[in-house]
Amino acid sequence: MIGYGDGDDRRRADNEPIHTEKVFTDRKTFFMDLKENDRGRFVKITEDVRGRRDTIMVPADVLDDFVEALKNVQTAAAE
Repeated sequence: MIGYGDGDDRRRADNEPIHTEKVFTDRKTFFMDLKENDRGRFVKITEDVRGRRDTIMVPADVLDDFVEALKNVQTAAAE
């Protein structure tokens, strides 16, 4: 029998997110899932448009750069 330690081990074993955020728009839903695998933590960003999904993976160690780039895009869009 394979045993699991705490709930975090079980979650990773089941491939469930450590944390999830959702953003809803008119026709789209964005899912941001913090996950972990044997190579480390990452954010899986999925866009769902009426059942069609596209996904990107962002390694956790570059999240600061990714968020900064999004802020720069946000600033440019507001101009």
